[in-house]
Formats: sequence, structure tokens, C-alpha cells
Amino acid sequence: MKYSDLVRPDVLKQPVYEPGRPIEDVAREFGLEAASILKLASNENPLGPSPMGMEAAEKALREAHLYPDGGCWRLREALSTKFDLATDQFIITNGSNEFVTLLCQAFCGPGDEAVMGAQSFIAFKIGVLLAGAKPVEVPMPDMRHDLDAMLAAVNDKTKLVYIPCPNNPTGDCLTQEALEAFVDQLPDHVIFCFDEAYAEYSDDAPDLRPLIAKGKKVVCCRTFSKIYGLAAFRIGYAYGDAELISLINRLRAPFNVNAIAQAAATAALRDHDHVARAKQVNDAGLKQLVAGFEALGLEYRAEGGNFVLLKVENPGQIFETLQQEGIIVRPLKPYLLTQHIRITVGTETQNARLLTCLQAVLEGEESGDSASERP
Repeated sequence: MKYSDLVRPDVLKQPVYEPGRPIEDVAREFGLEAASILKLASNENPLGPSPMGMEAAEKALREAHLYPDGGCWRLREALSTKFDLATDQFIITNGSNEFVTLLCQAFCGPGDEAVMGAQSFIAFKIGVLLAGAKPVEVPMPDMRHDLDAMLAAVNDKTKLVYIPCPNNPTGDCLTQEALEAFVDQLPDHVIFCFDEAYAEYSDDAPDLRPLIAKGKKVVCCRTFSKIYGLAAFRIGYAYGDAELISLINRLRAPFNVNAIAQAAATAALRDHDHVARAKQVNDAGLKQLVAGFEALGLEYRAEGGNFVLLKVENPGQIFETLQQEGIIVRPLKPYLLTQHIRITVGTETQNARLLTCLQAVLEGEESGDSASERP
């Protein structure tokens, strides 16, 4: 018998998350120097990691023979100070994706449902399916979360509702008032998961801590992968009611977050200069890209986060041609966005290179040529 004959049947139906292509893969495929490749596919911080975080990580390496703190006490204490919440209201996970998976495993099973937008971050759908539950994907008119339609999709089988803000990949943001009204209308048997992965890039990000304090069934998750630049360390966290966090902790694997990541994240929380500079560069970069896309006559979405959703006629071809030029962007077929690519905001120089190359690609399409064939 083959392994596929022995595995759980639902595993064969499980979608696989498709990350942005690694720089090394593109370099090998197209014979390029890795150092020349510009990766604008995975919403990484173009300034690199937090310097304070890296210094702490290097120090922690000297004690690599010791097991990490299984409870992540220092990091939870730092987060407690930052958010003015108790330490037992936080859980630290191997990236925020692990938290989403644990949340689904804790509260969903066969026969249960979880409501989400049709073009919301795909990791939540994957987590729901992994738990054996049914993802209910609500259409997003104009690529925005339709809160009334999401409420209408909630029923007795619903266990979880998920909304990211801003949403990856569409970028749509919801207001504090809209979210509070939405949560107030959810029945008591439903837990609302609010994904704040890009909150640090926003000047007016919603704050749902008052709802948690009021006893609403709300849990929020964040990551150190974006503005703090610690994506390689795979560390994220969530906060909510202490009882909820305690229940999810029962499913967390021992030592799920390594000591190097814990040290880097704890120090990065104090690196206010790096965060401020990253936001400043991102704000300027968004304006630069928007101006460039408008000059090219392209439709775009740039409402929040550190990425832009760009509408193009031939996204697959543009993705491939840009790769040949050493620029990696993100096609969005898994999100059923077949006329779009997602582009991470880079530095001024990186953005300028992307815009110049994109213009050449578009002009090449019009002339029946390709940018890579030109002298």
C-alpha cells in the first residue's frame, strides 16, 4: 500500500500554503547573482531586522546548549508592559500562523464552521481545514470584508470568525466603530479572531482591548515578522482573556519558540527607533509606488500594511518576466485574484527599480516583446 492509502483522507484535500519564492531559487533558475535579486513578495521589512533584536539574538546564541524558557516569561512580561495586560493574557507562538492553527484545533472539529472573508489571509482557512471543520468563505465585494454578510453567515455551527486588519492581500482596513458594532452582534458561542499582523504600520489601527476587558470573546494575534524584521525567527503572539489563552496553551508544544527568537523579540520591542524608521520608509514608499502606478495607468489598492495590490492584465506573465529581471513579486491565484499581483513596499531605490522594470515589461507586452529580450 502507498502512504496515501494510509493517511487520513482529509489530509489529501488539505491546501498547501505557497510562500513567496526564495531568492536562492530564482538565482539558480535564471542564472542571476543572489545579491542582485530584489524580493518584494513576502511583505518583509526592507530595512532588515531590528538591530537591538539582532544584538540580543547573538548573545543568546552563546547559551544555545540550554533549553529555552518554555513559558516565554520575559517576552510575555515585556508585552504585558506594552499592552497594559496581565502576563497570563499572552501566548507566544512559532509565528502567528501557529497561533491560528492552535486556535482552530482548540475550538473547531468535524461539524463545526468558521467564517472568514473569501480573500482573507489563507492561513486561517488552512487551520480550519486541518482541524476537520468547514471554512465558510464570505464574498468580499470590491475586495472588502462585508460585515453584514459575515454576520448572516454565522449560525449554530459557527465557532470562529476571522478578520485581519489590514487584510492581506487586499489591504482593506476596518474602523474601530465598525469592528465594535460587529463584535457586539456576534452570538456568545462565537470567538472572534482579529489578526493585527500589520497594525504597527497604521496610524489609527483599531484597539480591541476594551472589548476583551468587557468580556467579549475576542482574541488578537500579532507577529514580529513584519515591522520588527524578525521573519526568519518565526515568532508571534496573541492576547485575549486569560482563560482562553490557558486553554490554547494546553495544545502548544513544549519549547515551541526557541531561545534565540525569544531574546530577539524581547529586545526588538524596545527598538523604537527601528520601528519608527521602518514606518517612515514604508509611508514614503507607499506614496512613491502609488505615484508610479498612477503614471502607468494601473489600478491598485494601497490602504494599509506594507504592500500594494496591483491589477494587471497578465499577472502570471508579469510575475515570470519580473523574475527574469531579478525582481520577485507575489501572484495571487490561491486567493482567486487572477488579475492581480501583490508587491511589498521597499526602499526608495528598490521601489524605483521595480517601477522602471514594470514599465519596461508593460511596454514590452504592448509591442509583443519582453523586457528581458531588450538590449
